[in-house]
Amino acid sequence: MKTKRIIRETIITILLCVAALTTVIPFLYMISTAFKGQVFVFEVPPQFIPKNPTLQNFIAAFASNNFGRYFLNSIIVTVIAVLSILLLASMMAYALARYQFVGRKFIYGLVIFFMTMPAMSLIVPQFIVAHTLQLTDTLAGLIVLDVAQNLPFAVFLLKGFLEDIPKEIEEAAIIDGASPWSIYMHIVVPLCKPALATSAIIAFLGAWDEFVWASTITNSPQNRTLPVAIATFQGVHTTNWGLVFAASLIAIVPVLIMFISLQKYFVKGMVAGAVKG
Repeated sequence: MKTKRIIRETIITILLCVAALTTVIPFLYMISTAFKGQVFVFEVPPQFIPKNPTLQNFIAAFASNNFGRYFLNSIIVTVIAVLSILLLASMMAYALARYQFVGRKFIYGLVIFFMTMPAMSLIVPQFIVAHTLQLTDTLAGLIVLDVAQNLPFAVFLLKGFLEDIPKEIEEAAIIDGASPWSIYMHIVVPLCKPALATSAIIAFLGAWDEFVWASTITNSPQNRTLPVAIATFQGVHTTNWGLVFAASLIAIVPVLIMFISLQKYFVKGMVAGAVKG
């Protein structure tokens, strides 16, 4: 039995290592290419460690096609969307987890329904609504949709997390004269840090990497975000892969910073929030 267990664990370890390499190698190649000149991009065999590394691709990326403006647009859209999602989701989840009111189950059912709805199936009605509200080709239109797309999952996650928090803590605060808003701000929000951090990471990724809706709703260059700009980069520069990968690497940096900053809460929030619902 011990021999079988060792063999099984060895096979699983090998498979996991192969899977990890399959995931990591393309990322390493992207980093390597970002530091190469165009002449060395297609050399055979490919060199993962450039012989003559250069920062020219990064300099050219920042200097070309209003890249700084696209980066700023992505930051504005993502920050406002994430903060809005955290505020709305935490209040909505708190109401669903703690209060009994008419339509509570129906509202939560809608949350689950929209969480499972394929985003692509809503592009046409979303565009019609955005056009009616004059939100096309605006950053506000991007923000509203990012909030709408990522809000249901955040509500689901936070509601499950809140249901694991003992009600006695809030009842003690009520006895001491705390108002519902004080309980929410000073008790619920601090206790929900793991779930809020997890929701923030997922909402950040959804807003920062949004491409389909951003390319559909934006027409003018001054309202483009990074994913759309990088896609346009390829055509403008006849697919200079060093330049494209350098721009992509720059776009990844905020995501890495966000995840590294909140990673200690991430697993705890996912596990706790997914237990109930």
